[in-house]
Amino acid sequence: MMRRPATIAAALFAGFLLVSPAVGHAEDSRGFVQSLGQQAIQVLGPSVPPSQRLVRFRELFHNDFDVPGIGQFVLGRYWRMATPQEQQEFLGLFQEYIVRAYSARLGQYGGEPFRVTGERSAAEGTVVTSEIVRSNGAPVGVDWYLINLGGQWKITDVYVGGVSMKVTQRDEFASVIQRNGGQVSALLTQLRQKLSAG
Repeated sequence: MMRRPATIAAALFAGFLLVSPAVGHAEDSRGFVQSLGQQAIQVLGPSVPPSQRLVRFRELFHNDFDVPGIGQFVLGRYWRMATPQEQQEFLGLFQEYIVRAYSARLGQYGGEPFRVTGERSAAEGTVVTSEIVRSNGAPVGVDWYLINLGGQWKITDVYVGGVSMKVTQRDEFASVIQRNGGQVSALLTQLRQKLSAG
């Protein structure tokens, strides 16, 4: 389901799920993202077992990202067509899909320098710009879209090289649904199959 051109962006998007926001919530948006980056450098090192990454992903994606908002956006117009039961199942499957799909791809980014480069206001909230300096290539620009919910920063999207990760994921899921007669249940079945296959 994941197209190759989005692989680096997707990996970066999922990579920062690893980090703890406990301190970041009390900081401004720049400090929050800087804390994410610094901690991710440590967690993404080659010494971290894959099973530990999965545990952290499950916990932190749920806690640090606006999962309901992202999930509704990713499902797009099909969110309104889904039953309440399908909506809830989708949010659970989507979270686990992201965790499983990208955790194995993140080791290559361990130890790479990360720095925040700026901040700007946006209609959706706050955008913090940053870059990851790769040892074997040009720096990768990463824009973090944040909202403040009840005094806690939540990530709503990540743009890498101008590509929105939640838009990319929405297009992929919509394609699956469209190929199956517009049935949300078809996407749920495919996600279950992928997850059960490990």
